[in-house]
Amino acid sequence: MTDESAPPAIRERGRDISRVEGFADCAFGFAVTLLVVSLDVPRSFDGLVAALRGIPSFGVSFAVLAWIWYAQFRFFRRYGLEDTRTVLLTLLLLFVVLCYVYPLKFLYAVSLGGVAISDQDLRLLFAIYGLGLAATFAVMALMHANAYRQRDALGMDQVERAVTRVAVAEQLGVASIGLLSAALVWLPVGQYAFFLAGFAYCLNGVVYSVGARRRRALLRPA
Repeated sequence: MTDESAPPAIRERGRDISRVEGFADCAFGFAVTLLVVSLDVPRSFDGLVAALRGIPSFGVSFAVLAWIWYAQFRFFRRYGLEDTRTVLLTLLLLFVVLCYVYPLKFLYAVSLGGVAISDQDLRLLFAIYGLGLAATFAVMALMHANAYRQRDALGMDQVERAVTRVAVAEQLGVASIGLLSAALVWLPVGQYAFFLAGFAYCLNGVVYSVGARRRRALLRPA
């Protein structure tokens, strides 16, 4: 006997780790390796202290990379796709992420006081970071759009279709914020441009809050 008051479930079709997902996990692991505080063992106490100063930037960079990994993890769990388009988009995602690792690490090293660069270089770094984030989540949006294109073959019900549309909108929202930040940093307002470019990323909270509210509404029992 079923509980008619229970919310509709979002089925997880990817129960086993596919070869493409396993390859993606290896690539993300390699990306984390590139983020580590120091590739060399410190040979003096001063070297150890210098390496420890890199922990805050490593922590923030790791969190961003974990956010991206979790997004693709949920995609594979929910849809379990291994078609050619999904494989190609996954490879593109990994290419973008691996290109994004060093700008990611360097930006947070500068922001947290570990590295000093000129204002012009910092503007360019902000732009590279924003474009990298935009490209990453644009690819994620394309992956979800591809899943939605196969909604009939996947047997999606109306709730699952709506939830997939919400996921596409969320990822396009994050990509748009990356582009917005990359544009704001070039405003001719001196140091305020860096504040505006950094503050733009707070809008990600709005994007995910709206998405979570929409999902709750979709999953709420009628």
